[in-house]
Amino acid sequence: MKKVTLMIPGQGVVRNISVAVQAAMVEPEHQPFSTDSGYHYTFTVFTPTHNRAHTLSRVYESLKRQTYRDFEWLIVDNGSIDSTPELVEQWQKEAKFPIRYIYQNNKGKHIAYNLAAREAKGELFICLDSDDACVAEALASFKYYWDSIPKAEQEQFFGVECPCQDQNGKLIGSYYPSTPTDTNFCEMRYRLKVKGERWGFQRTDILRKFPFPEVIGQNLYVAEMIVWSRVAKKYKIRCVNECLRIYYVDSGADQLTKSNWVRKNPFGFILMSKSILDTDIDYFHFSPWFFIRNAINYSRYCFYLKIGITKQFINLNSFLGRLLWFVTFPLGYVLWFTGV
Repeated sequence: MKKVTLMIPGQGVVRNISVAVQAAMVEPEHQPFSTDSGYHYTFTVFTPTHNRAHTLSRVYESLKRQTYRDFEWLIVDNGSIDSTPELVEQWQKEAKFPIRYIYQNNKGKHIAYNLAAREAKGELFICLDSDDACVAEALASFKYYWDSIPKAEQEQFFGVECPCQDQNGKLIGSYYPSTPTDTNFCEMRYRLKVKGERWGFQRTDILRKFPFPEVIGQNLYVAEMIVWSRVAKKYKIRCVNECLRIYYVDSGADQLTKSNWVRKNPFGFILMSKSILDTDIDYFHFSPWFFIRNAINYSRYCFYLKIGITKQFINLNSFLGRLLWFVTFPLGYVLWFTGV
């Protein structure tokens, strides 16, 4: 069995992988983040980066053009060995907005996300990846849409999000049914079936209460939907049909095949499939095949890490999720055994 250590922020370290899978899904109310709640800016723009000196300027140039200026730029460098530190140091000297730079070993985006949420000095938190850009009115538009929610109702909302366009101005995915659409992540994904890249901001205080599980020892993939699905149990998001993020689709970019990606990140995919079977299962009737497929993948990834059938069953919490797993785990075993 592969050795994987998982840290639950606020709870400590778990080293047994089957226990770790279960612990990763502990309800976030029991995962407190204690930090200074004072804010100095409206927005913290967070950029995780790793050897992206050749594209990071897209973010910098975008922020230079912003018409709304009450923000900071927080960069978390995941172990870059290129010219990123020197580049950021140059920008810090010339920029007319604050830039903070934190360097850490390459632990994965999810751990950088937790760190940035703790360090953020902005009330609202935006993740803008190191190879993307945004329109000049992005922050101003987000502030406008947030202020359009009555103050008495803002406590019910996690944030605001929008669709994205590529570098040629083409919509990536689909629009929301209307502007605004007040919904939550699960409703949007399963009932409204909104597709494609999304971008937006979240309230920093809520992000601190709903941290990502931290897989220690390997740079593993932990899907954002694990957190967004939990948040959806309590908070809404306001969705608007204005494309504010420019998502670069780079032809010829180095990409892992899907099978290799899964083999390199089985633990992260177990967490994702378990989250779907436990947290999102109430939406089964909207997308039954999606849930069946994830039940198959859950057992498949567990077999890859030599997690036995009994522990696979125990690690699931929902009745329907366990039923789907029971019906489909033979196929998951076949897929694992044949290496598909």
